[in-house]
Amino acid sequence: MKPMIALFTGVAGVSTAVVGLSTTAALIVVEHAGAAWSGLPNAVLVLGSAAGSLSSGVLAARLGRRLVLVLMYGAAVAGALISFAGVLGGSVLALVAGMPLIGFGNSGAQLSRYTAADLAPEHRKGFALSTMVWAGTVGAIAGPALIAPAAARAEAAELPALSGPIAAGAIAVAIAVVAVAALPRGLAAPAERVPRRERMSVRNPLILGPLVAMVGAQLAMVAVMTMTPVQLHQHGQGLDVVGWVLSAHLIGMFALAPLSGWIADRWGGRAAIFGGIGTLTVAAVTAIGAPDSHQVGIPVAMFLLGYGWNLVFVGGSSMLSRDLPAEQRARAQGTVDAFVWGTSAAASLLAGQLFGLGGYVLVAVAGGLCALVPLAVIGRRTGVAVPGEKAGLH
Repeated sequence: MKPMIALFTGVAGVSTAVVGLSTTAALIVVEHAGAAWSGLPNAVLVLGSAAGSLSSGVLAARLGRRLVLVLMYGAAVAGALISFAGVLGGSVLALVAGMPLIGFGNSGAQLSRYTAADLAPEHRKGFALSTMVWAGTVGAIAGPALIAPAAARAEAAELPALSGPIAAGAIAVAIAVVAVAALPRGLAAPAERVPRRERMSVRNPLILGPLVAMVGAQLAMVAVMTMTPVQLHQHGQGLDVVGWVLSAHLIGMFALAPLSGWIADRWGGRAAIFGGIGTLTVAAVTAIGAPDSHQVGIPVAMFLLGYGWNLVFVGGSSMLSRDLPAEQRARAQGTVDAFVWGTSAAASLLAGQLFGLGGYVLVAVAGGLCALVPLAVIGRRTGVAVPGEKAGLH
């Protein structure tokens, strides 16, 4: 249980930092460079997450998960300090330069869910990794909540107000470093010692199915989520409504993760993915049918969008933790996460273009289609074992 607590603490600390830092950095960039550049810090952070996921998969196969987590979280501390120095010096360039390293910390948080699965027995892997996803709830709540008091503390110390949340993020990630440093030294991913012809390939159906499903869900979720505040603003809704709708979305994304893990353990990751695709489709249809309903339609759509993504994310992650040979898991998991985070950056950019062409309804239609496309891949039989059965991808 102690390793799980350490992993949970690490993920909670990093998620708190990522949410708070990305929000604060956007505000600082708007102040210094204008609203047109407001998405730059988050885009750079996401690209850092993609690069970090790719490298963490390779390194975990060689160095073990514990050391990689310490390195990734340590990089995030360095990134937060660089951004903090940038705020103190009035340098937007330095502020943004720290964001890729913070993204490395986020990739470490993603690695933690697979580490948790490795620690769990076969019939509990889905639930174990889902608790790490659930830890994101802490960041979703604590990250924004810390911004105002941290800014007040900074002003009291005669520092720039928005340097406070950056410093708070650095402290949160430092706590994460301490937590994962306490993990057992024997916590390692098996080194890859397989013939070249048998090495990991994304064309392997055991990897391709979860990969396509998770990328499709990420495209759908990020595109619709990104444009929802814009839609609400254009229809005259204030920040209170925007905040409430986004809260419904974040609850869907994180709070019910243990339920998704239970589903993946009970019926298999593929069943969780199918449930997620269905939920994402209902979310898209709801948004298409009620694009102006800020009291019921959009909040319901955003909650379903978040939970549909969660089901696919947990289901796909559980398949990557169960179905692959142990010596290939770390590299495959890192590669899939790199694709998923790269997708986030692309979805944010494409969503804006779609919104300009056809409004919120077109974005929702595109999101629904992105969620459905993976059915063409994961609908095929591949004969993979799941709990209680001989063939889990059936």
